[in-house]
Amino acid sequence: MKRIIWVSILLAMAAIIMPVLFMKESVSGEYLSDEPSVAPTEAASPSPTGPVSVYEKVSDKEFTFTVLDGEAVKDVTMADYLPYVLAAEVPATFSEEALKAQAVAARTYIVYCTKHVNPKHPQANICTEAGCCMAATEETELRGNWGDKFDEYMGAIRSAVTDTDGQVLTYSGEPILASFHSSSAGKTESGSELWGDVPYLVCVNSPETETDVPNFVTTVEVAKENFRETVLLLKSDASFSDDPTKWVTDTELDESGRVKSMTIGGAALTGPEMRKLFELRSTAFTLEYKDGIFTFTVTGYGHGLGMSQYGANVMARNGFDYREILSHYYPETEMC
Repeated sequence: MKRIIWVSILLAMAAIIMPVLFMKESVSGEYLSDEPSVAPTEAASPSPTGPVSVYEKVSDKEFTFTVLDGEAVKDVTMADYLPYVLAAEVPATFSEEALKAQAVAARTYIVYCTKHVNPKHPQANICTEAGCCMAATEETELRGNWGDKFDEYMGAIRSAVTDTDGQVLTYSGEPILASFHSSSAGKTESGSELWGDVPYLVCVNSPETETDVPNFVTTVEVAKENFRETVLLLKSDASFSDDPTKWVTDTELDESGRVKSMTIGGAALTGPEMRKLFELRSTAFTLEYKDGIFTFTVTGYGHGLGMSQYGANVMARNGFDYREILSHYYPETEMC
């Protein structure tokens, strides 16, 4: 268990942010580590679009864009860059169809970013920070991590990229904001919880369980004094009685079962605010108090929007191809 002794945050912190349908037998996979893949912890919000046009497919070798890597901005092609995104975002041991689904989702995300300026880095289309855009791992690091498995693993990733060359998900002819995350607690999040109606980011069932995902369920313990002081950093008007069992009230869940909001010391906090405050892996959590300790039990990892990477892998192992996986997690989209 992880015990939080103190949580330090900025007062101006911004809060942006069961498998019933899958009856085939689930097979757990072999993973490179005990941690899920790195996925953005905060979802970028959809940007306003210009005049409606129809996206025309471009091969990966011909599609160029700019990447902010540290202080440097570099020009790359999709063919050269996308394999190293996949290597950073999902285990190379994922099923072939899951790797293809991730390749299309990541490619779509990059294409979307080339059409919408990110105010965090207007000088480049995307960056290598996982919490902002998408991670990318250098070949030297991959060789060190994979050792004699490098050729096998990189071959699987490159095949997923080349087999889906240029393929992008669109809605009304335009590339979508193809958000993805590591794992969900039975259902994905609805984009309407953050931004209003986003037709292709809706709540759908996701089949992964603790047998499929490392650290699927985690706990965070917080002493009552630290719990109170941490909440006060964000909500200075909160008022705490002498009875900690009465501090937390009115927990509201959204359609996906994640915490939408809760009242603590009379102050309203959103699920994303609680996640940031207490460094939780997702907003799919329960909160209990006993013997001076508040215990969060957290399921899944990530913001929950769009495709669940581990859910996609379970679907692939259960016989679904990458087009079916993408159609499930991004309904009403088309493949260009």
